[in-house]
Amino acid sequence: MNLTDAASLTPAERAQRQHRLVQALRGLLPAHALLWQAEETTPYECDGLSAYRARPLAVALPETEAQVAAVLRCCLELEVPVVARGAGTGLSGGALPHPDGLVLSLARLNQILDIDPLARTARVQCGVRNLAISEAAAPLGLYYAPDPSSQIACTIGGNIAENSGGVHCLKYGLTLHNVLRVKGYTVRGEAVTFGSEALDVPGLDLLATVVGSEGMLAVVTEVTVRLLPRPILARCIMASFDDVRKAGQAVADLIAAGIIPAGLEMMDKPMTAAVEDFVHAGYDLTAEAILLCESDGTPDEVEEEIERMSAVLRDSGATQISVSADEAQRLRFWSGRKNAFPASGRLSPDYMCMDSTIPRKRLADILLAIAEMEKKYGLRCANVFHAGDGNLHPLILFDANDPDQLDRCERFGAEILETSVALGGTITGEHGVGIEKLASMCVQFSPEELQQMRAFKAAFDPQGLLNPGKLIPSHARCAEYGKMHVRKGLLAFPDLPRF
Repeated sequence: MNLTDAASLTPAERAQRQHRLVQALRGLLPAHALLWQAEETTPYECDGLSAYRARPLAVALPETEAQVAAVLRCCLELEVPVVARGAGTGLSGGALPHPDGLVLSLARLNQILDIDPLARTARVQCGVRNLAISEAAAPLGLYYAPDPSSQIACTIGGNIAENSGGVHCLKYGLTLHNVLRVKGYTVRGEAVTFGSEALDVPGLDLLATVVGSEGMLAVVTEVTVRLLPRPILARCIMASFDDVRKAGQAVADLIAAGIIPAGLEMMDKPMTAAVEDFVHAGYDLTAEAILLCESDGTPDEVEEEIERMSAVLRDSGATQISVSADEAQRLRFWSGRKNAFPASGRLSPDYMCMDSTIPRKRLADILLAIAEMEKKYGLRCANVFHAGDGNLHPLILFDANDPDQLDRCERFGAEILETSVALGGTITGEHGVGIEKLASMCVQFSPEELQQMRAFKAAFDPQGLLNPGKLIPSHARCAEYGKMHVRKGLLAFPDLPRF
């Protein structure tokens, strides 16, 4: 079932389906763990992509894994779609409810089950916040490396769904590189395990398939993550550039010099102005672009790497270089980058955050192309991204209450994604496809490749009940998209529920 199927139900049919579902779930969950009244389900009608909203039939909030399994078996029997949800911080509509389905909120599975300082692992439930893992491991001198900007709120289960990264992903990797084992349940309510705490697993290793699968293969309930020793010292360079092309080239020059910074982030002038006004991080407001380059390790290692990075940055055209003098200043430098999204929210009623990835050598090309798109669509765009791995986060500013602005924003975003593919990149790096990038999947992948993805999902979920209408576009949707102008983006799918 997908969103198109749901649109065929009449209000009476929808009410009848809701009644059957609620009656069945009442026997499986405590009264306080089941919501179905409109005022109760409204808070679940969208995730961080608030321009698209839908109200589910009901919201289940299980408190045990047994309840998760029972809910899944019930929904399978009733043929009710299930959308798993963590903290709702996702930015691609991956947790958008199915209008005739159930939202399975996993927020109450929030216990840290075990921390093993010798093995350097933590075993946690899916609803544990990303930052809470590092906070719990801190007394042992350990931490969890992936650090999305939303780490204060986002859950490890959501990180698994999207394969989230963070500002330190260049050196320490994405979620996939820091997870050893994932446990959960199939759509049939059967327990399933991906990966292992050992160095190898018997049979096929499917860990990489479930990480980033956006809740379409299984519902994750428990995760074992790898912990790292906390670096003795970390220092951050803020480098200013009077031209975005020079800044983009500096990124390539750093990597070419054999340097892998702990973090390597880039912000353009509009973004630095927005965050400086918000958090007063000490950014250079005269620069066309700034780079944040971090080194961590022993004091000797950090001192040597800071000197090497500073030399490369100067040779690449940096007009100003500032090095954090202490931990407080380092955290101020990063506070601006971490608060880029909320700072942008102060500039406009809404923003759409894109998430394409391109080769590092094409960073300047995409930024200049986005500047031209701003003129074309009459909308502002502030840019912040993980420069080290080429993962862009252009934030298109618009007002979702204005249909024309939403239309232009969608087409603007689609053009960014398609341009990224043309430059040798991909349509997503860490935010997932969700509903936001469905049309762009038709651009990046051939019909044969998409069919292989559908077949893989069908092996886990034959009836298509887990998070339907997301990630993998149908044949019909790609055919419809192909008949329209290449830059129509989500407008190719008029049945998506817009706010």
